Amino acid sequence: MHTPLTRSYVHGASDEPLLGETIGANLRATVARFPDRPALVVRHQGVRWTYRELLDRAEAFGAGLLALGIAPGERVGIWSPNNAEWVLAQYGTALAGIILVNINPAYRLSEVEYALNKVGCAALITATQHKTSDYVGMVNALAPELALRREGRLHAAKLPQLRHVIQIGGPSAPGFIPFAEVAALGGTDAARAALRAGEPALQFDDPVNIQFTSGTTGAPKGATLTHHNILNNGYYCARTMRYTEADRVCIPVPLYHCFGMVIGNLACTTHGATMVYPAEGFDPLETLRAVAEERCTSLYGVPTMFVAMLTHPEFGGFDLSSLRTGVMAGAPCPIEIMRRCLHEMNMHEVTIAYGMTETSPVSFQSAVDDPLERKIGTVGRVHPHVEVKIVDAEGRVVPPGTSGELCTRGYCVMQGYWGDPERTAEAIDRAGWMRTGDLATIDEAGYCNIVGRIKDLVIRGGENIYPREVEEFLFRHPKVAEVQVVGVPDTRLGEELCAWVRLKPGETAEEEEIRAFCRGQIAHYKIPRYVRFVDAFPMTVTGKVQKFMMREAMVRDLGIAEQKTA
Repeated sequence: MHTPLTRSYVHGASDEPLLGETIGANLRATVARFPDRPALVVRHQGVRWTYRELLDRAEAFGAGLLALGIAPGERVGIWSPNNAEWVLAQYGTALAGIILVNINPAYRLSEVEYALNKVGCAALITATQHKTSDYVGMVNALAPELALRREGRLHAAKLPQLRHVIQIGGPSAPGFIPFAEVAALGGTDAARAALRAGEPALQFDDPVNIQFTSGTTGAPKGATLTHHNILNNGYYCARTMRYTEADRVCIPVPLYHCFGMVIGNLACTTHGATMVYPAEGFDPLETLRAVAEERCTSLYGVPTMFVAMLTHPEFGGFDLSSLRTGVMAGAPCPIEIMRRCLHEMNMHEVTIAYGMTETSPVSFQSAVDDPLERKIGTVGRVHPHVEVKIVDAEGRVVPPGTSGELCTRGYCVMQGYWGDPERTAEAIDRAGWMRTGDLATIDEAGYCNIVGRIKDLVIRGGENIYPREVEEFLFRHPKVAEVQVVGVPDTRLGEELCAWVRLKPGETAEEEEIRAFCRGQIAHYKIPRYVRFVDAFPMTVTGKVQKFMMREAMVRDLGIAEQKTA
């Protein structure tokens, strides 16, 4: 029983202490407990590794990076869809004390160039290709000097700090180092000894991961996360779902995101559970097949993924009786979809999670035994060891049930935005509170409901899009005088992007021309689905654009309606 709240402040007090160790030390402890338990199943690569094998391979790759001359504390980017190499990079860099920089596989030239230079990546691990993405071709476009390199470090004009590019898959490209070659470099006794000798110096408050989140000023921000941040968050997500070494977790969500690498991978490796990847990217049929054939007990996804599975023509042909729990997160969950997951997918202990990249990510999660109305109508209660308050515009804590901005404090809050003290100070106040920009309520029992967003944020199928970033890119179009971007409701993806464009005098353009300008330059999910050409924007008397009026106008014009969500 909980004492009814009198203010919108909650603290996840816990008798269980936080894990005071690095990710590498935690993985070694899990391997000592479960050396022969299955750790990783990657169906599209035919990979089935035990925990002992996972550690051996991750150690070799981490030692190989050190042998290449990449020092602890340096940054290594990874630009790839889901595969076994991604996991080896995640744990190998953690063992070596190197900071892994997640780069969205959908990023294109200008975005990748910005990310690599912003944090000063010494190396980039890249896939060869995926669907329509030619990663090798894009790297060569950014660094044409690579094709001429025979040995030694790279010297690229556009990427001055980048020394090595490591290639996943084949055929091998000139100047790229094959992934297996790096692992072979670290496979010697001397290389492994060098890695192990450095481990005692690593601290759990050292940064281990940088994840880019789009910024309201246009440029993405590198949220810098420590071992302590993400190891504990993964651990407590798993604990909330009551994971043991017998659990098999289907992870169709992308690894570049906290959902995949923290709630997915770290939740598993802290408990000895099995990570199961159905495919390189999300495929509803392959995900259903993986759950049925691997007898998965847990399944992850953003709401659109669950919709795709539930509506697939072959859905009824799969035995999903092994499922017990899982996580739905990344976007507001339609209540009817949550009901169907419980009843049609056997996920009676499914949980909703809420958080943000900057908080590692989860700060609220529903419990496996929460009543149905709580599961489908809230994002649960506060996570262990995390504080949350809801405040008004003056920063004062509001009464229960009153809407205000959600602020988070605790072990999960990032160190800051890499190389950006000003924006870090804007996000985290002097008392350590992370201002999320989300509007929320907390009821007297401590359950949270997200009711809106202060920040000008669009969430499309689980992808966060800050309109300012897209606006600044579209301003580059030679015909565009002004542009404003908003989100409009969408039944499948939650929201879609809409651009209102005012052209320069005398210019004409078609909607497709604006979208074509974006292709290959910004990620596909940031390309506006709707483009409207206008002569003016709705404005306040002080000259501020009223985006809510733009959104309302699009809702009327398109004949669409808002979905009721948790």
